[in-house]
Amino acid sequence: MKLEKLVVISGPTASGKSDLSIKLSKKFNGEIVSADSRQIYKGLDIGTAKVKKKERGEIPHYLIDIRKPNQFYTASQYKKEAIGAINKIIKKRKVPFLVGGTGLYIKSIVDNLKIPEVKPDLKLRKGLEQKIEKIGLRSVYEELIRIDPEAAYIVDEKNPRRVIRALEVALKTKKPFSELRKKGEAIFNTLQIALNPGDKELKKRVTKRTDKMVKDGLLKEVKNLIKIYDKNISTFDAIGYREIIDYFDKKYLLEEAISKINTNSWRYAKKQMSWFKKDPNVHWVKNQKEAEKLIYQFLK
Repeated sequence: MKLEKLVVISGPTASGKSDLSIKLSKKFNGEIVSADSRQIYKGLDIGTAKVKKKERGEIPHYLIDIRKPNQFYTASQYKKEAIGAINKIIKKRKVPFLVGGTGLYIKSIVDNLKIPEVKPDLKLRKGLEQKIEKIGLRSVYEELIRIDPEAAYIVDEKNPRRVIRALEVALKTKKPFSELRKKGEAIFNTLQIALNPGDKELKKRVTKRTDKMVKDGLLKEVKNLIKIYDKNISTFDAIGYREIIDYFDKKYLLEEAISKINTNSWRYAKKQMSWFKKDPNVHWVKNQKEAEKLIYQFLK
């Protein structure tokens, strides 16, 4: 059976995925499905570098602003909704572009991961949340890594929600979280492209992007969000949000908070690079021209 074609644009944070994907979508009659675990949340705009609607132009974007910050959202839910969006684009006779830096989201589609449907255990979660509050996230993350060393490559250690979920699944199933997501038969014929502008350039882009976020009103955005939602919810542990909340709580000066955003973004970028480099099917490019050449050949 002939599989429909899907183009994936991935890479580390601040590498320029969003801008590139819009240009490529315009050129190849495409539409974009987001693979970003933070851009799904309404109101998290500046700190997640969400592309403004006017910048998207006429290119439809799917799976952006689909949940409130206090709503739980699993990789299993994402997979189901992303496949639905991709098929919708295909029915319109357009090229689907899956774009983002959340490795698990991308892998769930590309490898058709069989993600276990483990129901939330509220009592267990509450206990882990209390443990994090008392002795820190690191202790719970280390507990997860003891059970499942491979989880270090797939779970963001700075994201309490992801750490808790991975540990919850491992404890409930009595199997390592990383082993539970088995590959299935391919759903799509996929071309995977990842942007890598190089370490020096990427570091510059991270700093420039943080400065732009602050200039564009990141502090006001965070202030408005914590007026509506509890500032301690795990969604706000996203890079760019927790640091500013800590600044509001007088834990840091603003300059220190900005510096921490840059440091945490760079660490996250390196982790993303490690994730994507583990996949031999990823084609690394430095610019639009290289990406276009690959897509032309793929769509022939």
